Amino acid sequence: MSVNSTLEIISELTTKDQWIEAYPIMKQLRTDLTLEAYIDLLQEMQKDGYKLYALYFQGKIASLVGFSWRTNFYSKRHIFVYDLVTDASQRSGGYGKKLLKYIQDYAKENGAEYVALESGIQRIDAHRFYEEKLEYDKWCYSFRKILI
Repeated sequence: MSVNSTLEIISELTTKDQWIEAYPIMKQLRTDLTLEAYIDLLQEMQKDGYKLYALYFQGKIASLVGFSWRTNFYSKRHIFVYDLVTDASQRSGGYGKKLLKYIQDYAKENGAEYVALESGIQRIDAHRFYEEKLEYDKWCYSFRKILI
């Protein structure tokens, strides 16, 4: 756990009660998730190294980040951010930036060469945030094919 000030705390969420507390914020990003699917997927993702962190402001979750360590030929050893969301009532307070900075520092301290993430094509404001506020580079497109 890291305390950034007396009002802000960053902590890994490891218990089901903490995950349930975080669900309403995560649902703002992953709108199709039911609570049951969220818990089931989170348990499965943890087996693959997924970690969920929260930035608490005045005792309430303001922002969440979900990530895992990955290694591949093009990004070497890196952290991949799957989820980054700030509660709608807390946006523009700098919480997402602080939380991602915390993860970047953690990654660097633990030998990562990059922090990577993807963002939906329609999320223009998020792209501006990553590029302008956090100095991320837009360097590829991501593709997928539905198999169902």
